[in-house]
Order: sequence, then structure tokens, then C-alpha cells
Amino acid sequence: MDQNDLEERLVDFSVLIIEIVNETPNTKSGNHLANQIVRSDTSVSLNYGEARSAESKRDFIHKMSVVLKELRETFMCLKIMNKAKLCRSHTNIKKAMKENNELISIFVKSIETARKNKRK
Repeated sequence: MDQNDLEERLVDFSVLIIEIVNETPNTKSGNHLANQIVRSDTSVSLNYGEARSAESKRDFIHKMSVVLKELRETFMCLKIMNKAKLCRSHTNIKKAMKENNELISIFVKSIETARKNKRK
């Protein structure tokens, strides 16, 4: 997968999260988690954009690590929303959790590779 494909995948993931948020009830807990997940998820795409223009390998690794951290936060929000049944579309939540896990795996591997290459 090249950088442009991954960027598109992240944008598509953000759109899926926005769809989930739009299905979240207008309750205190629904609003809190909806706001939180929108911030953490959109941060993923935005920080990946920054990582693509990193000034050094160290800067790249740092920005990719921020992306990974935000992906993990997003996943925890999805888990809470799923268990609390805060989204009408069970299918969208499951789809988002699967995609989120795959993205975490991609970024873990990318960071590992970047760290190995930095040592060379």
C-alpha cells in the first residue's frame, strides 16, 4: 500500500466515524463520546498528513506514533460506544472496529520499520 492509498483509507475511516457519530443519540454520554471520537479520529488523518512531510526520520517516527496513539483512543471509544449501544448501526460499529484494528497494525509495523531504518 502506498502513502496515497493509506491516506485515502484514513479519510474513508474518518467518514465512517462521522456516520457513526451522526447516529449517536443526543444524550450526555452520547454527546461526550461522539465529540471525543471525532477529535481522536480526525486527528489520525491530520497527523498522518504531517508525518508525510516530516523534517527528519525522528520527526516522522514521532508523528506516526501520535497517529497510533489516536487510533488506539478511537478504538477504545468505539468499544465503549458498542458496549453501551450508543450507535443505531451495529454493522457500522463492527466495520469501524475492524478497520481500526487493521490501521493500528499498519502503523505499528510502519513505526517498527522506520525505527529499524533510522538505526542504519
